[in-house]
Amino acid sequence: MHIQKSERFKYNKKITKNSVKRMDITGYKIRPSKHFILTWMRKWDYNIDSLKSALENAYTVDKVGKVKYEAYTRSKGKSRKLIFLKYEEYHEIFIITGAEGK
Repeated sequence: MHIQKSERFKYNKKITKNSVKRMDITGYKIRPSKHFILTWMRKWDYNIDSLKSALENAYTVDKVGKVKYEAYTRSKGKSRKLIFLKYEEYHEIFIITGAEGK
């Protein structure tokens, strides 16, 4: 059974820092949710510019839904996960929530 080349990587939705696939967020407006602003942005001392740089420098971005992504980044010796929605038609990234690791 021979698998065609176009079908072989059908479910490869990981975007890593060294990957050929790169997430381009230039021209996108970043809009955090109220929950994210009051909890994670306050705790991490982030602003919109630092969120944009965190998304650009993420070492892994996983596509987990139709428009939902999870970005993993490292800052101050800790791993941080940003869960966001990327709307192509509005050129907007809506950050839902975050998480922190060791």
